[in-house]
Amino acid sequence: MARKDGRTSEEHRPVEITPGFHRNAEGSVLYRAGNTVVLCTASIDPTVPAWMVGKGVGWLTAEYQMHPRSSPARREARDGRGKAPSGRTQEIQRLVGRALRAAVDMKALGERTITIDCDVLEADGGTRTASVTGGFLALALAAARLVKVGTAVPFLKEPIAALSVGKCGSEALLDLVYEEDRDADVDMNVVASESGELIEVQATAEGKTMSRKEMDAMLDLALAGIHSLNRIQRTLLAGEGIELRKLMVAKGAT
Repeated sequence: MARKDGRTSEEHRPVEITPGFHRNAEGSVLYRAGNTVVLCTASIDPTVPAWMVGKGVGWLTAEYQMHPRSSPARREARDGRGKAPSGRTQEIQRLVGRALRAAVDMKALGERTITIDCDVLEADGGTRTASVTGGFLALALAAARLVKVGTAVPFLKEPIAALSVGKCGSEALLDLVYEEDRDADVDMNVVASESGELIEVQATAEGKTMSRKEMDAMLDLALAGIHSLNRIQRTLLAGEGIELRKLMVAKGAT
């Protein structure tokens, strides 16, 4: 099927990344995937939650927020301003936290907390997957700062990225924009590591069922796109003078 932005079914949206966009955070990127724009920051706290004190391991958590005018349709009220965080907001920030914890060796991190904040400035589908992919870059930039000054040893496992894939009619499409996501018969969000290990799969058939063969094909499509994003992540970090291997824990080291 023809896509309004001219992409093939197997192409993810063009990605633009501005590292260091937020100067106060230990790591930050402004991550743009087509018309979806997310500001991702990583902040380091030299403490852990009370229930983790003395265990010698660290923690990573995430928060997600839609800017009031992230939608082109109208302004929405901010969460927390007379409006409790929606179930969607809570579900997505938990997803981002789970995804990025898979990228961190908590024992190597030590007793410190990393908070990933994902603020969606403009939304055109795929905000959660952009938050995961950009969130990893913010995390890696923060890790590079800690390791460079000698306050932490390498604690990353491997790059993490995410993409959506959906079945629209008889065709599977990668990285859905809003209209495609809205009209898709099957909607799937996939989080995976650079080595191709699955971290999370969220899949729903809306109105029509899907076969195991179709689901496997969609997973393959998502993993190929994620591998492309991993290459972009590595290129971005290399451009900042960061060798990712120097931030990664040797296998079997902890």
